[in-house]
Amino acid sequence: MTQIFEKPSQIDPYVRVAKLADVEAAGSLVVRSEKHTIVLFYSDNQVYAIDNRCPHMGFPLHGSTCKDGIVTCPWHYARFDLASGGTFDSWADDVPSFPVEIRDGDVWVNLAPPADAHGHHYQRLQDGLEQGISLVIAKSTIALLDLGADATEPFQMGLEFGTRYNKAGWNTGLTIHTCMMNLLPYLDAEDKPRALFQGLSAVANDSAGAPPHFVVHPLPNSTADLHTLKGWFRQFIEVRDSEAAERCLVSAIRAGANSNQIADILFTAATDHRYIDIGHTLDFINKALEALDGVGWQGAESVLASLVAGLANASRMEESNSWRYPVDLVAILDSAFAQLPAALAAGKSQQGSWSGKDQLVPILLGEDPQAIANSLLTALQSGCTEEQLASVVTYTAALRVARFHTNNDFGDWNAAHHPFTFANAVHQGLRRVPSVELLRGVFDAAMSVYLNRFLNVPPARLPEPKEQVQNPEELLKQLPDLLDRQQQVNETGKLVANYLYSGGSAERLMAMLGKMMLRENRDFHVIQEVEAAFRQYSFLGQTPAGTHLIIAAARYLAAHSPTMRSQGQTYQIADRLHKGDRLFVEGEGEGKG
Repeated sequence: MTQIFEKPSQIDPYVRVAKLADVEAAGSLVVRSEKHTIVLFYSDNQVYAIDNRCPHMGFPLHGSTCKDGIVTCPWHYARFDLASGGTFDSWADDVPSFPVEIRDGDVWVNLAPPADAHGHHYQRLQDGLEQGISLVIAKSTIALLDLGADATEPFQMGLEFGTRYNKAGWNTGLTIHTCMMNLLPYLDAEDKPRALFQGLSAVANDSAGAPPHFVVHPLPNSTADLHTLKGWFRQFIEVRDSEAAERCLVSAIRAGANSNQIADILFTAATDHRYIDIGHTLDFINKALEALDGVGWQGAESVLASLVAGLANASRMEESNSWRYPVDLVAILDSAFAQLPAALAAGKSQQGSWSGKDQLVPILLGEDPQAIANSLLTALQSGCTEEQLASVVTYTAALRVARFHTNNDFGDWNAAHHPFTFANAVHQGLRRVPSVELLRGVFDAAMSVYLNRFLNVPPARLPEPKEQVQNPEELLKQLPDLLDRQQQVNETGKLVANYLYSGGSAERLMAMLGKMMLRENRDFHVIQEVEAAFRQYSFLGQTPAGTHLIIAAARYLAAHSPTMRSQGQTYQIADRLHKGDRLFVEGEGEGKG
């Protein structure tokens, strides 16, 4: 039996919802208004009122078993205290409960909203992170943003949690988390909470079962200056002593080193060896610094300390066969590094006039590593800045992806991908703290691009601006269907190129690509690729090079689509619950199933 109740007055928050006799006779009774569907339970001579939707997945609680003051949902058997609505199963969340009064044989219910909804959802987000419950993370993230919370607030919670609880230190989860935060300006409003959910879920997944990391104390009463601490840090990273290195880093922070000085210490150590951990380590450092920028460098010690173990234990490419044989790339690089100070000094007076990008790119894509190193030095001598050189190498690395031939093994997509995200991180680092030490990373990136030259044999053809259309927005509408099918790499590249060359909006295209990425199951490399491409496009804009970057990202996304999209289903359930949709109604749709 269902009854309709009146709206509450401004004076009395209680509204009359049913006759007491009807509730006693029925045992449970559903009452409805415009915004509330409440189920009344009669138990132990009392009437209780709770929301009729199970907070787990929205199944109606009317008709649920009520025994010993506990309501059990028949769908997933979540259990709730009838009096308070509190759950005994953390994955289910608490069900809203409402105070009840009996007046002259009628049941009155107080519908006033909870006093601290904001605090409740923050606590639920913390619970979701601690217990790794994706649905709880999704629901709390959606609710917080809907309540007006700034995106940096849940982001910072995830950042603090992930750096405290993580076996491997800063890793893929925190990188995804930061990439998602960086992508928010490119996304449609409806996709922003979905991106935060993906990042927070990635953090929770990485942190599952991990013990806390306790940051070491700084050196007591140390008088060591920053130059000395930087030297010690590099020395301890060299011998893979992460604890000693962490103490040096924390001591530098406590001694007042600013953000750029800390970045310089980390980037220098990361480029003391060649292309460490196929670029991941330097990318992680860059993302940690970007994350701290986003939260005003709060919690810097914990965030930065999480980087040290990965930096100390990373694989070093000078120890790998491919960098030593048949050509000793490390020897070529060491010789080039010795010439860097002189090259920079020679080009300093000419900076601002360099225009050799078009001549440099074919050499970087060529088959002569010595010529590649020489061309980079020549560019610096001719007035190319560190940042400009990094930009050209990053673009060249993106071309490996844009021209990746689908006859290659699928796993080789990652081989083409890694130099690009590494080069992007070096580029961002040089924009932050230009230095001779970090400039070595540009040369490392160029050699990693050289080593991948066979992935472009033959090169996939870059779409040309020939097939322009009058209404490019119609092309954009075709993209979701295209990415619903496997092996649409080249077709996706052509669609993106035609859209941009026909005058389509890059902003709408990037928002759509972001939407398509978010509907797939989370993939670390895809997220890296898209975020780096969007960042690089922000510098290059509506140029052929900018278009090539978006083509590269779109082709990479297409190669990894579609997936099972189970994470998207979790988010969709959370979103519908938040909106108050009736997910399970007897006789409608699929019902319980």
